[in-house]
Amino acid sequence: MLHMIEKAISENQLIGAFAVVGLIVWVSNLLSRYLTKGRVHGSAFAVLGGLALAYWGGMITGKTKGLADLTMFSGLALMGGAMMRDFCIVATASEVHVDEAKKAGWLGFIALFLGTIIPFVVGVAVARAFGYTDPVSLTTIGAGAVTYIVGPVTGAAIGASSDVMALSIATGVVKAILVMIFTPALAGFMRLNNPQAAMVFGGLAGTVSGVSAGLAATDRRLVPYGALVATFHTGLGCLMGPSVLFLAVKAISG
Repeated sequence: MLHMIEKAISENQLIGAFAVVGLIVWVSNLLSRYLTKGRVHGSAFAVLGGLALAYWGGMITGKTKGLADLTMFSGLALMGGAMMRDFCIVATASEVHVDEAKKAGWLGFIALFLGTIIPFVVGVAVARAFGYTDPVSLTTIGAGAVTYIVGPVTGAAIGASSDVMALSIATGVVKAILVMIFTPALAGFMRLNNPQAAMVFGGLAGTVSGVSAGLAATDRRLVPYGALVATFHTGLGCLMGPSVLFLAVKAISG
C-alpha cells in the first residue's frame, strides 16, 4: 500500500505537493483551533511546520532544497517556486473594490514608505549590534527585515555572501511569523475593522504572508486590501534596497 502511494506521488509530483501542503494546513488549523482557540492563526503553525520539515529534509539529504530534495516530494520545488508565488500574490487583488482602495489615499502611500524605512533601520541596527560593519551585510540584513524577499534580492544585487543572504531571509521569516501571531491579538487596539485600516496596516507591516494570515484570523474580508498594499511594499523594497538604502548605509558607515 505504501509502495503504491509512493509511486503515485512520484509520478504526479505537483499533485503530491498540493496534497502534502493541504495535509500540513489541515493539521495546522486543528492545532490553531484546539491549542489556541483560534487566537493564533493556523498559518503560523503551517509556516513553523514547513520550516521544520525543510530542515529535516536538508539534514537527511545534505542538500539545499529541504524536503524537495527527496524524490517523493520534489514537486514542492515547483509549487514553492517563483511562478506559483507570484500567481498567488497577484490573485489576492481579485477581491479588491477599487472605490474602497482609493480611500486610503496619501495615508496608504505614506504607510508604504514608513513600512519600508523603519524595519530597514531596525534591521541595520540589530545587524550592527551583532558585529556586522560592512555596508553590504548591513544593507542585506536590513532589507531582510523589510521582507524575506527584499533581503535576498538586495543582497544579490550588491554582492552579499550567501550566509548573509540566509540571515536576511531568516529575519524576514521571523517578522512574518510575528505579524501572523500578533495581528489578531492587537486588531482591536489598531482598529483593524475596515478596508482603509487594512491597507495602512499592510503598508506598515509589509510582509504579504504575515499580513494575509494575520488579517485572515481577524476578518477574512480585509485580506485582499492588506495584501494589495503589502505587495507594493515588496516591490518598493526591492527598488530602494540596492539603491537608495544601500547608498545611505554606505555614506553613514563610511
